[in-house]
Amino acid sequence: MTAAQPWEGPRAEVGTEVTMLEVVIPVYNEERDLEASVERVLDHLGRMPWSSRVTIADNASTDGTAVVARRLAHTYADVRVVHLAEKGRGRALKKAWLGSDAAVLVYMDVDLSTDLNALLPLVAPLISGHSDLAIGSRLGHGSRVDRGPKRELISRCYNLLLRGALRARFSDAQCGFKAIRADVAREVLPLVEDDAWFFDTELLVLAERAGLRIHEVPVDWVDDPDSTVDIVRTAVDDLRGIARLGRGLVSGRLPVADVAERLGRASADAGGGRLGLQLAMFALVGVASTVAYAVLYLLLRGPFSAFTANLLALVVTTLANTAANRRLTFGVRGRRHAVRHQVRGLVVFGIGLGVTSGALWLLHAGGHTHHGAEVVVLTVANLVVTVMRFVAMRAWVFHRDR
Repeated sequence: MTAAQPWEGPRAEVGTEVTMLEVVIPVYNEERDLEASVERVLDHLGRMPWSSRVTIADNASTDGTAVVARRLAHTYADVRVVHLAEKGRGRALKKAWLGSDAAVLVYMDVDLSTDLNALLPLVAPLISGHSDLAIGSRLGHGSRVDRGPKRELISRCYNLLLRGALRARFSDAQCGFKAIRADVAREVLPLVEDDAWFFDTELLVLAERAGLRIHEVPVDWVDDPDSTVDIVRTAVDDLRGIARLGRGLVSGRLPVADVAERLGRASADAGGGRLGLQLAMFALVGVASTVAYAVLYLLLRGPFSAFTANLLALVVTTLANTAANRRLTFGVRGRRHAVRHQVRGLVVFGIGLGVTSGALWLLHAGGHTHHGAEVVVLTVANLVVTVMRFVAMRAWVFHRDR
């Protein structure tokens, strides 16, 4: 990754003062705890060496949260309120962050589970220009966490899943204590699709893929026993988010390399992981195609000869395989060049047919005609052809249109 470019910070018009920090607190039905939490944050910010404000992002609360928020905004000059008609932590942060003129944007949960003493080391590397994002980590060395074993296990399993599925290198995706430089937010946030709890993960993965530097701060964190987060529903939504984000990165639909270039992070690592993700998606499509081929072959072997059954099964699965890889693995959309892609796919199929037919001929030449043996030999041959097909698709079939 290229070295971080020196950051001069935001430029103010003559006669105006730039707010250095904006702390956003997303809330939903928090009338009981909101006032005390905001006053604690204001007191802490008042002891820091930078100008700051607090923004309360009200996620369509149905209790008295909006009244409390407006009262705080009238009482304190450094408090503002953003009201949203729909729920969603990600939605609230997008609106508040993209509408801010501050240099560094922070968010924290209203329960203040994270010790505020971690705020200074969180934002300092961003203000200095050393890093692009910063996250509080409950799983890093030096953190001190007080929470139940169930939540601890879920958190660790989730972050391990991110490392395996999306090659994430950060240690804690969901800690509600993060900061981002405003110029980085303007580039990355438009790519973040999730408006709820997966927002954090998606933001961090996209930032990593763009070659941005993520600074981690070990935090002291105490679990909120009154948390209303639905763990099961959130876990299901997170799994869907991982699958969607993985598809977007595999297909190239998410232009993280463009973000890297605009932010001065363009390098061989920007957008890294696409080849690995393409291989993973291609393997999944290949496994499905191989299973479908074996089933079709067995169904067709009764009324047809082995060679005819092999030909028909290969034609059907090859057409489906090319269409699936076109869309899922290489991210080609629309009907443009679809016929050309299928023709090129059939050329690759012809080569594969030669390989599998040759394997079948050798099997019969050895005196083996059992259907089960044919399936085994042809399946192995198809796995060899699959490797060849990936190379051909990447280098030739879809090369000009990816």
